[in-house]
Amino acid sequence: MAKIAVIGTGYVGLVSGACLADFGNHVTCVDNNAEKIEALKKGNIPIFEPGLDDVVERTVKAGRLVFTTDLASAVQQNDVAFIAVGTPPADDGSADLRYVEQVAREIARSMNKYTVVVDKSTVPVGTGRKVMGWIAEELAKRGGDAAKLPFDVVSNPEFLREGSAVQDFTHPDRVVIGAESEQAREIMKEVYRALYLNETPYIETNIETAEMIKYASNAFLAVKITFINEVANLCEKVGANVQDVAKAMGRDGRIGSKFLHPGPGYGGSCFPKDTQAMARIGRDYGESLSLVETTIAANERQKERMVQKIEMGLGGPGALKGKIIAILGLAFKPNTDDMRESPAITICEGLVQRGATLRAFDPA
Repeated sequence: MAKIAVIGTGYVGLVSGACLADFGNHVTCVDNNAEKIEALKKGNIPIFEPGLDDVVERTVKAGRLVFTTDLASAVQQNDVAFIAVGTPPADDGSADLRYVEQVAREIARSMNKYTVVVDKSTVPVGTGRKVMGWIAEELAKRGGDAAKLPFDVVSNPEFLREGSAVQDFTHPDRVVIGAESEQAREIMKEVYRALYLNETPYIETNIETAEMIKYASNAFLAVKITFINEVANLCEKVGANVQDVAKAMGRDGRIGSKFLHPGPGYGGSCFPKDTQAMARIGRDYGESLSLVETTIAANERQKERMVQKIEMGLGGPGALKGKIIAILGLAFKPNTDDMRESPAITICEGLVQRGATLRAFDPA
């Protein structure tokens, strides 16, 4: 059983912390939002995620999951510290690492023994090295014996889908560990012992590769979604049935049926942010990721196309003015209450700009 601190109780942090506790580890979830921590202690889950409330309830009752605002004590009392804070997009599309840096430095100011610091947040390639530098700087400032405290940084990207995150965490397609030392790799095997013993595919690599795996995976899925949307648009023009096209394509083992569902475009907290960040990384390193750039642009066009389709369905240009339209669903996908970068919100804005009045409902 590993002793783990998970810093950040947002979507990734709370799901990861609860599920790691369900694996038999002792987990302390940390957040600087005292109101959120008090709510969690009372069993009030701040996000809608099927099955999460049950996992939190049973692990809290078992004494394996606790919540606190005291980061220093959590770091000192545990052997592994997961960084699970937000990396929102900056104005230039790059990932904003201010919260990751803040937490890394706070960990270093609190450490009292060898600690494995794990990047769980989605971060650009090279972030693990930056985290090492930030921690080393803070330890040096402390001086004395503290300056010599050993630590390792590990990249352990998450591959959770909102709406099925608990299932995805407990039954993953793979676990990716990017680490530099054998000691860190062995500790991470203990963290994921339940999965490792169950012969879940377990990929050990270096930090940079683990970071790239996350971005490359999300970018590929965004490309796949955008491709079937463009096929759907063409099907409308030529009289083909895109549902049958997608079903037949999905039967090909080289393609697969997942993410071949035409719609208004991808959204949520991951794909828009991660494709923008990956494109920015490419520009920074002089490598044009033209396919990713094109996917981003095509996804924006798809949302505008949905507004145009509604307008044409009601009579053509100008037909939306004065119309009252019901919007059934605002989240970016089913089984979640997450409206971040939701295509529905962009479509709503387009309808309002054209003079429509909206009545919106979401079951979450």
